[in-house]
Amino acid sequence: MITNNNLRLALNIFWIILGAVLVALGVLEIVDSPMFSGMGGGLIAVGMLQAAGNIKYRKDPEYRAKADTEMNDERNSFLRTKSWAWTGYIVVLTESIGIAAAMLLGQEELSRILSFSVCLIVGVYWITYMILNKKY
Repeated sequence: MITNNNLRLALNIFWIILGAVLVALGVLEIVDSPMFSGMGGGLIAVGMLQAAGNIKYRKDPEYRAKADTEMNDERNSFLRTKSWAWTGYIVVLTESIGIAAAMLLGQEELSRILSFSVCLIVGVYWITYMILNKKY
């Protein structure tokens, strides 16, 4: 577990450094888009929050026990799986309604993008279903 924790902490530090580089590129106007600075700020924030959680996990045995229980609990695993399933249904249905609305409004490009997204999701679902069907 320590190796995994060290790897996670190293990855968190990598995200912080990558975020700082993106912010610096934006501030120095090496990249034109402010999107990179925003993405860099987000990476810094996520890296710092994850690193803080990782350090707390290492130092606080009570927190470690609680986190391990949450991660390995069958009920939480079931809820995560069910949440992803519901998310998939909701996204596909919402995008499908969006396709129809975009077509009615004459927004061909938006309709096409949403259609590709639905096709990708359904395609990935079909492939994973076939893999899991053979595995289980």
